[in-house]
Amino acid sequence: MKRILDKLDRGIIKNMRNVSIPAIRLSFGVIFIWFGLLKPLGLSSAEGLLKATVIWLPFGSPDIWLIIIGFWEVAIGVFFLFKATTRIAIVLLLLQMGGTFMPLIVLTEVTFQANNFLLPTLEGQYIIKNLMIISAALVLGGEIKTAKFKKGNIADTEGK
Repeated sequence: MKRILDKLDRGIIKNMRNVSIPAIRLSFGVIFIWFGLLKPLGLSSAEGLLKATVIWLPFGSPDIWLIIIGFWEVAIGVFFLFKATTRIAIVLLLLQMGGTFMPLIVLTEVTFQANNFLLPTLEGQYIIKNLMIISAALVLGGEIKTAKFKKGNIADTEGK
């Protein structure tokens, strides 16, 4: 029985490995393209939070930033769909995430209940969950294999 369970377990793990990276890519594509498009269309539930966050910027109006960030997110989603543009997607994502976390600092009255950092509001939870998005992006980045790595031209320094 143990052999059967081990074989089943190995099969499930193999299938999960085969599906996980494409699933992350597709998830990023859907989420970033969909949510990104809502912003310039004026249909995003995050519009108020975004505008309140960027109001202090010395250039551009909150309405312009809403459009820029929306199309930036669409670009992130499109770039994550293709292996060849994963690095671009990760750079754009990390830059975007810097701004995404700003309300936790500049709008604590909106992102935390009674300004208690242990009690995030729904908005605060929405922002904090982006840690998982960053983690998934790091997984994709770790899966990038260049021709140099594939051919063994660059020494693997792991564990040294």
